[in-house]
Amino acid sequence: MSETTTTTKAADPTDAPPAGAEATTAKGRALARRDESGAGDRGRTSIADTVVAKIAGIATREVDGVHDLGGATERVVGKVRDVLPGTTASTTQGITVEVGERQAAVDVSIVADYGVAIHRLAAAIRRNVISAIEQMTGLEVTEVNVTVHDISFDDDDSGSETPRVQ
Repeated sequence: MSETTTTTKAADPTDAPPAGAEATTAKGRALARRDESGAGDRGRTSIADTVVAKIAGIATREVDGVHDLGGATERVVGKVRDVLPGTTASTTQGITVEVGERQAAVDVSIVADYGVAIHRLAAAIRRNVISAIEQMTGLEVTEVNVTVHDISFDDDDSGSETPRVQ
């Protein structure tokens, strides 16, 4: 599991690189990051990929017109997980993230409700995911790729089969 790490340290005159020297040491890079961000906090914050994926999954499900997340295989596994006692629904189903030190990229796989304008749905998902991740983590979201695997009709979930003419 990879993590993103942001490090800031309090300024210490003995830590500063000599005048004219590049910030090639870990201490120099940490000081440069602190100077860029203006943060005065001491310590280190690590954000795991799964945290960013959960935020993206929840933000995607909040958008009207999203019926479900994931491709066919992920949805089948999700249905099995729903039936088993002691398990919970996965908030990361259908979500893939790549998290760097300061940026994140997100891939979202969905099933859309029938009748929804897919291009508008994808734009709404992008807005919501970017907003949630950037507000909660401080990471810059470079892209949100949306893949629509299927469309759900209202009668898909009713469980009743349409009689066939024989």
